[in-house]
Amino acid sequence: MPVNHLDIGEPFFGLRVVTNEKTFKIDDRAIVLNLGSDTVSLESQKLAPLQSAILQDCILRDVANVVVIDRFDSESDVTALLSKIRDVWPSAFEVRGEERLRGVEHYMSPKIWVGQIGFTIYHSASIPLNVGLHKDHPFCPVPGFREVHTQIVGFGKMQQCREKDLSTLYLEEVMAPGHTHRPMFNAEGNYPWHQYETITPSVFMAVEMLPDGAQPPA
Repeated sequence: MPVNHLDIGEPFFGLRVVTNEKTFKIDDRAIVLNLGSDTVSLESQKLAPLQSAILQDCILRDVANVVVIDRFDSESDVTALLSKIRDVWPSAFEVRGEERLRGVEHYMSPKIWVGQIGFTIYHSASIPLNVGLHKDHPFCPVPGFREVHTQIVGFGKMQQCREKDLSTLYLEEVMAPGHTHRPMFNAEGNYPWHQYETITPSVFMAVEMLPDGAQPPA
C-alpha cells in the first residue's frame, strides 16, 4: 500500500506513511520526515535521510519511505489543543511503567508498528519536563537500534551528556515544529546519555527503527 494512514494521532493530527512513489503531492501544510536511505527531491531542494521540513504545495520525487504529519498547525488555540490531548492520552508512566517517568507530565498516543518502524506521538506538558537521562533501549536486544524525534507543536530541545548528569551536557539541539534532531546513534546503535526537554509545552513524534533480526515488542 503506497499510502498507509495511521490513526494514532487522531483526532488531533493526521499521519500518513508513503512508500515507493515516484511522485507524491503535498497540498496543505504538512511536516514531512524522510525515512528512506536516499534523498527525496522537491523543487530544487532535497530532503536527506532522517531529515524533516514543513512543506506545502509541492511534489515529492523518488519517495522510498516518508511520514507525513497533517494538521500540525490547524488549531489556533494551542493551550486548548494540549488540554484535549491530556484528556485522551494516558501518561507515559501508566503505559511504560519506567520509574524515570513517574510523576512526569508526559503523555503518549498508542504506538503502531509499520514493519520494523514504530511511531508514537508524545505530549510533554511541564517546563521543565525532567523526563530523565537515558541511553539504553532494552526492548531491542539486537545491535543497530535507531530512533529520532520530530517536533510537531511547541518548542523543545534534545540534550546529550557524557554521563547520567546534566552538568556533563555537551550538545543541545533546539527543536521547532517541523524539525528532527540529528541522529545520536553510532553504527552499532549505541547512544549517549540523552533526554528530550521542553522549552514550551510540546508535542513530538518518536520514530523507532529496528534492525534486521529484531521483532517489534508485543
